[in-house]
Amino acid sequence: MYYVYILQSSKRNNWLYKGSTSDLKRRLTEHNAGKNFSTAPYISLKLIYYEAYVLKTDAEAREKYLKTSMGMRVIKKQLANYLQVKSKIQ
Repeated sequence: MYYVYILQSSKRNNWLYKGSTSDLKRRLTEHNAGKNFSTAPYISLKLIYYEAYVLKTDAEAREKYLKTSMGMRVIKKQLANYLQVKSKIQ
């Protein structure tokens, strides 16, 4: 299985990181250990969304799409309730 995932920073709620991996638990641990240059300044990170794919190429294509402005709009719309609740809590 291959996964496309979205992480949210506890430091900046409006900051979301999109990535893909074949081992979701390991990858989240690496992000929170500061082993990823892009996410290190935003630790601690929480997994807020993921999708599973059989083919690596499908996961990579979805990740690439989510990193576009249209993909970001789609995912923010899909996660609107969560993001709204999260912003009210803090």
